[in-house]
Amino acid sequence: MENALGLSGYTATMMALVFIVLGLGIAALFAALFLPTRWKLKYRMEFLFVALLIGMVWYADRESTAVFEQYQGEIEKAGRLSAQADAVDGNFDRVLKVIVFQWGFAFLTDDDAISRNAAIVQPGEKVLFRIFGNDVIHGMNIPAVGITAEIEPGVERDIWIRAPQKPGKYLIQCLNYCGVGHAQMKAWLVVEGQEA
Repeated sequence: MENALGLSGYTATMMALVFIVLGLGIAALFAALFLPTRWKLKYRMEFLFVALLIGMVWYADRESTAVFEQYQGEIEKAGRLSAQADAVDGNFDRVLKVIVFQWGFAFLTDDDAISRNAAIVQPGEKVLFRIFGNDVIHGMNIPAVGITAEIEPGVERDIWIRAPQKPGKYLIQCLNYCGVGHAQMKAWLVVEGQEA
């Protein structure tokens, strides 16, 4: 799940199929427009094209459901963790509590200190973010790990990531317009230490 948005596995297959179908559709359009004799697609070809589209939708739905269930299963296996020690012994290397608000992120560290602008992790760590917002709808996006989540007010939301292997600072941002300070609602995922 760590690379659910990358071009690997079924995602690459679906992209290839989309481009093939798009190419065939454009070729058929040009053939219909520019061939000297009136060219008409046979009905069985139309049925085959529709069946191909239905098959693609079914395949994409099946595969994306499997990815989602695998992702959600990691959170459900962990259950409702109450302390950092439970998380280290469980399915996640680190649990960070996150409070989202107009217009920022607050990360509660292991010793309950608040970091206003940085979530500090180690390379390759499996990190659970336990997120809570209490004012408006916010979005939490970490482009480097391909994860986006919407956080509703008053609802705790859990998401997990695999931290990048390369140490550095990676952008965390809000994607849902949340007021006049939305453009400044940013933080950093800081990966410290040596590459895993």
